[in-house]
Order: sequence, then structure tokens, then C-alpha cells
Amino acid sequence: MSDDSIHDSIPRRSFLKGAGAAGTAVATALSGALPAPAAAQTSPPAPAKVASRPPAAEALLTLTATEAAFLSAAYDTFIPADRLSPSGTDCGLLAFIDGQLAGAWGGGAKLYRGGPFIKGTREQGYQLSLTPREFFAAGIKAANAWTRKTYGKDFDRLSAAERDTALKAMDAGKAEFEEINAKQFFEMLLASAMEGFFADPIYGGNRDKVAWRMVGYPGLPATYASKALEYRGKKIVLEPQSIADFS
Repeated sequence: MSDDSIHDSIPRRSFLKGAGAAGTAVATALSGALPAPAAAQTSPPAPAKVASRPPAAEALLTLTATEAAFLSAAYDTFIPADRLSPSGTDCGLLAFIDGQLAGAWGGGAKLYRGGPFIKGTREQGYQLSLTPREFFAAGIKAANAWTRKTYGKDFDRLSAAERDTALKAMDAGKAEFEEINAKQFFEMLLASAMEGFFADPIYGGNRDKVAWRMVGYPGLPATYASKALEYRGKKIVLEPQSIADFS
């Protein structure tokens, strides 16, 4: 979505407000030690790099073509290509979630699945018998069935404005999904976008560290406590470093 009025319907900055803290936490949790701080900068930083264009056809590990089309459309609605970054798909979010769903997390390796499965409160979090892989598959199937009923086509075939409206309906719990809770699916979908956008690039997303450059995050875990007073109130420009940079 290149039109600014469409951007504002699900404001990118609202996404980043929630994602900034969550993404930094994800990146920190997955990292090692930070490089030494660079000297304080008083001049404006150079324009951030943009993510390199992904290969025309990236091999999928577990997602079907229909699932990949849905997720790509959703991620590009959350994170449209604009002056801040490339689109969510071009930043590698599809590769990120495909890898996660194909791995131990997707298979529910750390979930208790012995039942009974009773509807819990919002504070109790995920309470279903499905693995994350099964939940994404069921959620995408339900979402496409709902958009076909509502708009006459699958989600990825909708216009940018229609995708905005559809995601808002899911977020508000107004989309009528069969078997799957629409809001719960939306929340997991949005969380996967945040994680993929801000996680270490070694996991497939945040291609070329574009998200880290955008928010000024230096990469591997912060060890700058001793420099806090020295650099307080000063602009610091650092080249972010990922796990791969120390491998």
C-alpha cells in the first residue's frame, strides 16, 4: 500500500509503537555480546540501507502456496513498502514464519497438550489443543472462508483497503470465523509480524537488518551501561551486528 491515506487506516507507527519494545526484546533474547560503542554523532546519519530483494521463488519448508499468499498479503498490509522500510515480505517475514512453523515451536514442542482444554481468560494466554502450525493453518483457512463470504475472494486477492478493513474486523473480533477465534488468530498473526521484523536476521526476517537500522538498534545484547552518562542526550549511530557477524 503506497497511498498514505491507506497507511493511516492501520497506522504503521501504531504497529511500531508496540513492536519496538517487543522486537528489541526478541532480538536481545536471541543475541550474544555487543560491539564497543561508536563515537557520538552530531550530524544526521546516512540513509538507512534497504533490504535486498529476495529471490523470485524462495523454497517453503512447511507453508502451502495458499498459506504463503495469505501471510505475504497480511504482512505487507502491516508493513507496507514506504520511506521507512521495504514491505514485510521483502523484509523476510514469510521466510521467518515458515522456518518457525517448520521447527520445534511450530510443532508445539514446549506446549502442554495433554488436556483437558478449557476456555481460559485472556490473561491465561493460548489454551487450545492445536500446535502453532495447526493453528496458523486453521486460522488462514477460516480467514479465507470469511473473506470469500464477505468479499467474494480470498484475502490475498483483496484490494489494499479491503485487507485493512478485514484485518480490523479480525482484530475487533467482528469477523465470524468457524471454529477459530478471529481475534486470537489476528493477535498471533500480528505477533509473528513483530517477531519476524525485529528478530536477528539469522532467523530469516529483518533482512539486511533493515528494522534494526530503522529504529537505531545496534544488534547483539546491550553492554553500554558504562557509557550511558557519556552519551546521554547525544545521537549515536552504530552499524547493527547480528549473530552471523560473530560466527
